[in-house]
Amino acid sequence: MTGPLPDPFADQPDWAPLPPRPVEIVPATGRVELRGRRVLVGLPGLGWRGDLRADEQVVQGSRTYVPVIAEHEWYRAESEQVEVFAPLVPVERVWVETVGDRKGIGAAPRESGIRLVSLDAPAHRVPTPVFEADAVAGRRVVHVVGPTEHRDLRAVTETYSGAEGDICVRVTSELEWYRWAWRGQAPTTLEVPVHLLWIE
Repeated sequence: MTGPLPDPFADQPDWAPLPPRPVEIVPATGRVELRGRRVLVGLPGLGWRGDLRADEQVVQGSRTYVPVIAEHEWYRAESEQVEVFAPLVPVERVWVETVGDRKGIGAAPRESGIRLVSLDAPAHRVPTPVFEADAVAGRRVVHVVGPTEHRDLRAVTETYSGAEGDICVRVTSELEWYRWAWRGQAPTTLEVPVHLLWIE
């Protein structure tokens, strides 16, 4: 063999796993199925509120509305089968979180410092590695294991040194995270090394 050996890492920019697919935010006017989806509400130029879930659209007269529920109330209603109050928000003021494609992930380095956005629509966020975050407790995280993404998780701790010397964060499902608030029942947690966790 006279030629050089091929580099097995030539197509990967780093040893770190690929980031999760980003969350994209689209107008609810273009979506058919909204029940249980994460949504943001607001007005262009004014601002946006998140941590909300939607129910199916309601038509009253000639207007279409989306029942919007605070996320903790949605989990309580689904888990305990109880009715909760859901204000009706005009569909044009509702935006839906969807999981985007991997195209372009990792291609452009993230810029540090201030990131200016348009006030015409909610801003798209790029997944951030947990080891780059200032604080993680309470944040939505994605646990990436190979090609599999585990979503709907919340970080329960800040980073700490695990029993085997890894830097870790304990995570729990969002249902258990919110159940902890309304029942006081401590969640079941999982210790995850930080290099496998991303802030959504």
